Amino acid sequence: MEKLIGKAEVLIEALPYIRNFTGKTFVIKYGGHAMVSEELKNAVAQDIVLLKYIGINPIVVHGGGQEITALMERLGKTANFVDGLRVTDKETMEMVEMVLVGKVNKEIVTLLNRHGGKAVGLSGKDSNLMLAEKRPPKNISVNGVEKTVDLGYVGDILAINPAVIHTLSRQNYIPVISSIGVSREGEGLNINADHVAGELAAALTAEKLIILTDVEGIMKKQGDSTSLISSLNRQKAREMIISGEISSGMIPKVEACVRALNNDVKRTHIIDGRISHSLLLEIFTDHGIGTMVI
Repeated sequence: MEKLIGKAEVLIEALPYIRNFTGKTFVIKYGGHAMVSEELKNAVAQDIVLLKYIGINPIVVHGGGQEITALMERLGKTANFVDGLRVTDKETMEMVEMVLVGKVNKEIVTLLNRHGGKAVGLSGKDSNLMLAEKRPPKNISVNGVEKTVDLGYVGDILAINPAVIHTLSRQNYIPVISSIGVSREGEGLNINADHVAGELAAALTAEKLIILTDVEGIMKKQGDSTSLISSLNRQKAREMIISGEISSGMIPKVEACVRALNNDVKRTHIIDGRISHSLLLEIFTDHGIGTMVI
């Protein structure tokens, strides 16, 4: 009986959150280990489908960098990165689209549908969802020598056209969006998935942006889980990027949060996707997990 009462208490704890969030839009950036482990993939899918059933509109954004690199290696092509961005020539761009649109996106859609959802896969090319332009060549220093690197088909978002997302959400579908943009010339462009999530949250004026990653959240000391910051304002986040306290792959995640907050998104969260049902723990419990950027 005590176990049954405990289950009831969990539901009661979640009740005010369910009441507050029904009808609201959450943008969820799905990535990291949660896309690799079968157990975690199923847990994330269950969480997202549950959100939909209780009246929240989840919008899922994904990348797939590890799978792109694996395909490149199988085909004898070396992956090159500049400041965390993949140098993307035309051949690599074809591989990126093959993996993100043709494989990863369909796997996520299938998984959500298998758990009772109604998911539909999209890329930025669909209905001109994400209009983008090529990022200009970048100057970098190699062994003290300045050189210019053309990132190729790496894109920055110019505009989000969210009509197709609104239409799908109203019909009780879960949009699953791969991080491919489209240029004015109709070319596919490779865009950082964290930036896509931030821009979509901003365009949709989402209630929340939630980014799943492979660490507990933002740390005061990198690699020290005891220094986890549970809440951080956007100004302090910018200062930590400038000082180098936030670095590497965490930078685009924090940039996405700041972009969203600057466009009236209420709350942004960076949480540990390695924890089973991390979405439910963050959204529906009093303590939550990870770092909230406000």
